[in-house]
Amino acid sequence: MSQTEQPQDHYAETAFRSDAIPRQAPPPEKNVWGKLESNFDVARLPWGNYIGVNPSIYEYEHSESWYRSYQYMGEQDYRRYNMINEMRWSQFVDEDINLFYRFLRFWFVFFSHLFSFIGGGGYFFVGVSIVVLLIEVFMELFWPKNGLSLDIFIIPLCVTALCSIATILRRLYEKNSIRFYKSNKNWSDDVAFCRRTGIVKSSRGDFPFYEFDAFIEMSADMKGNQFHSLKVRHRYPQHSKDERNGLPLDYNFPADGSIAQLYAMWDMLGRYMDVSQPLPDIPRLEPFRHLDPTTKAFDEAGKRGRPATYWRDLYAKASEQELKQRREEHRQVVDAAPWGSRPDLMAQSVPGYGDSYTAEPEDVNAYGRFPNKGDRFVERTEAKDSTVQNKRDNH
Repeated sequence: MSQTEQPQDHYAETAFRSDAIPRQAPPPEKNVWGKLESNFDVARLPWGNYIGVNPSIYEYEHSESWYRSYQYMGEQDYRRYNMINEMRWSQFVDEDINLFYRFLRFWFVFFSHLFSFIGGGGYFFVGVSIVVLLIEVFMELFWPKNGLSLDIFIIPLCVTALCSIATILRRLYEKNSIRFYKSNKNWSDDVAFCRRTGIVKSSRGDFPFYEFDAFIEMSADMKGNQFHSLKVRHRYPQHSKDERNGLPLDYNFPADGSIAQLYAMWDMLGRYMDVSQPLPDIPRLEPFRHLDPTTKAFDEAGKRGRPATYWRDLYAKASEQELKQRREEHRQVVDAAPWGSRPDLMAQSVPGYGDSYTAEPEDVNAYGRFPNKGDRFVERTEAKDSTVQNKRDNH
C-alpha cells in the first residue's frame, strides 16, 4: 500500500510511542558506550521528556518562505511537494530532471548567488576592483609611466555591471523558482522519518525510530571557528552501515544559532514521530493537523489554544519587521528553556545506555564556548518510568 493509500484514521502497530519503547539489544561491542560515537561528538541527547519548544530557525518558526510556497502550490500539491507533512519528514529530493538541466541550474545559482549584492558577495568584488583602481591611480601619480587613462575605470565598471546582473538574476530566481517545484522539490517518500509507521526509511533499509540516537557534532573551519550540528545516527551500524565505506547511517538536521537550537530540533523531531503527541505546532504542518488523528483530537479538545489557520493568518498580515521581532523573541525562548540534565527514557530500554553519561551543563550552550566559572555542570537525572514526564503544550 502506498503512502497516499494508507488509512487516515489510525496508525500502524509499529508507530513510535514514547510510553511504549520496547526492550532492545545492546549495541555492538566495538561501539563502547563509555565513549561517544565519533571524535567530533560533543554530547548524546536524551530521549523523551519533551520541553515542547520548536527551534527558531528556517521554516519552522516565523519564516515567510513556507507561506509563499503554500500560496502558490495550494494545499494538495503543498502536501505532496513539501519536505514535511503529517505522514513523513523527507530527507531526500528525488528530482525527475536530466543531468544537463542540473548542470545549468548549478552554475546559474552559483553565479547569481556568488556575485549578487544580496548577501554581500557583490560588494566584496566591487570593493576589490575599486582597491585595484586606487592602487593604479596611486602608482601613476607617484611613479608616472603612461599617464592616467579612462581605461582604468573599465574593470570596476564591468565588475559593477556583472554584480548588478547577478543581483537581478538572483531576485528573479528567488521569485520564480517556486513555479518549478515539481522538478525542484519532489521530496522522496523513500528516505524519510515516517510518523504513521514509526519507521525511518533509507536506501540501506528501514529501521524503527527508537533505534536512532541524537548527537551534537562539532566541526571546525580552517580558521578554527567551531560549528555544531545535530546528527541522528542509527545505533546498530552492523545492520545499516554503508558497505562501500563503512560509514554509519545518520541524518543531519542543520540549525543555526546556539546549541539550544539543536536540542529544540531533536525535541521537535521526537514529538513529530511520537504518535502520543500532537504534531509540532509549526507553520509547515498547520495545513495537515486535521489529517493526523492525535493532533485532530488535541485541537478539537481546545488544547492547541489557537485558531485552525493561526499561522496562515499571521503571515498574511504580518510585516517582515514583525516576523523578525517574533523570531528574535522565540530565539530567546529556545535559549532559556531547561534543556540540560533531563532524564533519558531510552536508558530503561537499552542495556548499558545510561552508563556513559557524563556531567552535562545546565545551560547546554556551554558546549559551544570555553568553560568558565559561571557554567554549572550537573548529572543527568534518572528516568522513573517509561512515560513522558513533561507533556506541555507544544507551542
